[in-house]
Amino acid sequence: MFTSVYSGLSGMLSFSKGLDVLSDNIANLNTPGYKGNDLLFNDLIYQYRLAGSQGNYASQQIGNGVQANQTTTFFGQGDIQNTGNDTDVALDGNGFFVLRDGQHTYYTRAGQFEVDDDGYLISKVANSYVMGLSNGSLSKINVKQYRIDPPSATSIIQFTNNLSIGSSSHVVNNINVFDSDGGQHQLRMTFTNNNAVTPRSWLIDVEDQFGNILLAGGEIRYQGNGSPEAGFNSVNFAFSPSGVASSNVTLDFGADGTFVGSTGFIEGTVSTLSVDSADGHQLGSQTTLTFDEDGNISVNYSNGQSRQFDRLAIANFDSLQSLKRLSNSRFEAVNGQSPTLGYANLQGMGKLVAGGIESSNVELTQQFTDMIIIQRGYQASSQILTTANEMIQQLLDMAKGR
Repeated sequence: MFTSVYSGLSGMLSFSKGLDVLSDNIANLNTPGYKGNDLLFNDLIYQYRLAGSQGNYASQQIGNGVQANQTTTFFGQGDIQNTGNDTDVALDGNGFFVLRDGQHTYYTRAGQFEVDDDGYLISKVANSYVMGLSNGSLSKINVKQYRIDPPSATSIIQFTNNLSIGSSSHVVNNINVFDSDGGQHQLRMTFTNNNAVTPRSWLIDVEDQFGNILLAGGEIRYQGNGSPEAGFNSVNFAFSPSGVASSNVTLDFGADGTFVGSTGFIEGTVSTLSVDSADGHQLGSQTTLTFDEDGNISVNYSNGQSRQFDRLAIANFDSLQSLKRLSNSRFEAVNGQSPTLGYANLQGMGKLVAGGIESSNVELTQQFTDMIIIQRGYQASSQILTTANEMIQQLLDMAKGR
């Protein structure tokens, strides 16, 4: 009967620990990146009684109750919720974000990030640096240097559509270009048919918005099949507005022998040649900072440009259950466990979802179901104590002659 008391007590203690685990799961139902815990129950040592001369234990094996001595973490995927915050990011799949605080390295699924006053990307929750990965080494991510996009002079203007040999001339107006200081200008280009001198030849004159001649008599040629001719498929000129350093501009009419750029077919008396693209841009300031699904930091600027810079480090482990849980949705590698470092969307790592966070993976319905089971188990264990106590009391009363 005394063994029954200890068995019943072990059940009450174990089920109370089970309620502690459930309570923690439910309390963190809305904690980003939280992973639910399960409590493992183990039966305790048995008392054996020999039955027969063959040493058969099967007829008498009496246990000493239950013990709750270990928890296991469920690392399943949580739902991803859109936050609208550009620097929030969620992992859809395997892996952890890498954080560093001093000499300590931590791992988390909570991608609530922000940029601090010094330009470093940090975790809002853990107040730790978010690490990037470059050439296999972890490093802090600082975006301060990316807040300004310097101006870039126009270096190439690419053309498309057709210059018809049947037309005598063609004018392309309002071509936007940028000088080396980011100043914007408009050019006018006049194409004059030179077929009478050289078959399928055109002469090019370029002037700025003030009528200043930048190029006179440049020449391009086309082959008999209408594709640009090698050696005559581009023209260069110097662009040097007053007070600005000179830059070189190339007019590109397409690769020789191809029809990807401009063409020189005979199509009546009307030419359709136009600008396909031109590089160069003004000075720009950062407007948004976000991530792509591969973990690259993407910065958009007020001048319409977009750049990709550092890339987030993603870590994974062979034995997730060996990770040590810490506060603020963090984990720590212990027992000499080394992470596999890589990038999102590669090497089995999950992809990133920008502007969202991963919610807790706790399933509330399952938690309530487990709570009912634990409550029943606790009640049953307490009933064992009550019954054993009554039997012991009855035995004592008999000893007193009652």
